[in-house]
Amino acid sequence: MNPELIQQLAAELHASEKSRVQVEHFSKRFPGMTIEDGYAISRAWVAMKIAEGRKVRGHKIGLTSRAMQLSSQIDEPDYGTLLDDMFFAPGDIPADRFIAPRVEVELAFVLKRKLQGEVSVDEVLAATEYVTPAIEIIDARIEQFDRHSKAMRKVYDTISDNAANAGIILGGNKAHPREVDLPWCGAILRQNGAVEETGLAAGVQGHPAIGVAWLAKKLAPWGEHLEAGEVVLAGSFTRPVAAKKGDLFDADYGPLGRFEFKFV
Repeated sequence: MNPELIQQLAAELHASEKSRVQVEHFSKRFPGMTIEDGYAISRAWVAMKIAEGRKVRGHKIGLTSRAMQLSSQIDEPDYGTLLDDMFFAPGDIPADRFIAPRVEVELAFVLKRKLQGEVSVDEVLAATEYVTPAIEIIDARIEQFDRHSKAMRKVYDTISDNAANAGIILGGNKAHPREVDLPWCGAILRQNGAVEETGLAAGVQGHPAIGVAWLAKKLAPWGEHLEAGEVVLAGSFTRPVAAKKGDLFDADYGPLGRFEFKFV
């Protein structure tokens, strides 16, 4: 894709988020689209938001489970950018900020040192100030299913759409990454009192820090890195649960704490 087309599609996403009207699949309109095109569109969109005053506060990693990668016909995760207006505290979440919100159960790594290029899991743990429970709110500025054919969107569309990121809720307790057995960190997600999802962080590539190391390496060719103070969402270890106005969620991470949030 040429730079003009990348800017045009980024502007469509920007307008979609503001209007809450979804756009059709980019991959259908431009069948030759590549993963690199998707990341270029996503970066152009983030640049528009920064120009409007937003600040980068971190990154998210998606498609971390084997099942999600197989369904998306890829062999690695994807990633997006966390901006300052995406962060929410437990409690009331404004439903009108989103188009078709879904929630996922994750762990967040909060960094105390820069991570750049090829790093090990041990280096990720050494660079992490603490890990904490996190709920990611994902959304779809590009429609999930094509309005005509009902075909599911492709990974190129999801990547363009900032890896579907729209919000993050941090809650529960903070823990030093070496003081907890991260793959065995688990959670129960209740929606309106019913258990909808349970999972272990081992579902994120065997260990949630593996994705953080992967991301540091993937950002390097773009001249980017993970910065001290940034939040990195390591990837969901449950399926996404659809949310609507009035829904009350309870995220129980056991020893890592418990918190509630409601879409109002």
